Amino acid sequence: MAEPSFLTAVRESYDTVAADYVERVPPPAEMDPLSRAMLAGFAELVRTAGLGPVADLGCGPGRITAHLAGLGVSAFGVDLSPKMIGLARNAYPDLRFTEGSMTALETGDDELGGILAWYSTHHTPSQWLPAVFAEFHRTLAPGGFLLWGDYVGDERLQPTHGYGRPVSYESHLMPLDRMVGLLGQAGLVVTARLEQEPGGRVKRPHACLLARKPERP
Repeated sequence: MAEPSFLTAVRESYDTVAADYVERVPPPAEMDPLSRAMLAGFAELVRTAGLGPVADLGCGPGRITAHLAGLGVSAFGVDLSPKMIGLARNAYPDLRFTEGSMTALETGDDELGGILAWYSTHHTPSQWLPAVFAEFHRTLAPGGFLLWGDYVGDERLQPTHGYGRPVSYESHLMPLDRMVGLLGQAGLVVTARLEQEPGGRVKRPHACLLARKPERP
């Protein structure tokens, strides 16, 4: 089966901007306090539950993966872009990083204690999100946690440049309530939500959702 065109665009675009991304995107220490708090809370929940490792999906150069590891979580990263994975492996040789797509994870059923999808689903067209969230549900252990963070809105963006380079990806922004509904349809229960207005480096509304795969009866 041919690869969906949006995956090809994302891979090629992030291969193009990888080095510039590292220079322009601030590290976790420079994130806003609320986002750092959500990551810290997620790490504590996963660590306490002890159900398995965390997959950082769309990990880019691996900074957030390493941040989670520094919070005491067993974490590994997955990204479509070979160049991003190369940067991550060079920067954090003690952690595991693999090329892959969140549309078809190379992870067994019920293996993960947590999934982090941090500003990594907005390039996915809405018709593909049910398949992505079904993969999240399949690979999470019963009782496992998902932390999703991304921009929210109701528009399709088609930039020609990103991080100072030509890109061909698109961004598909969705209202937060619709995202909550799609997670629920996949069997994931949202337990906390944080909405933030634009401010500082972030020019668009953004949000975090904490969700959990129900434990078996």
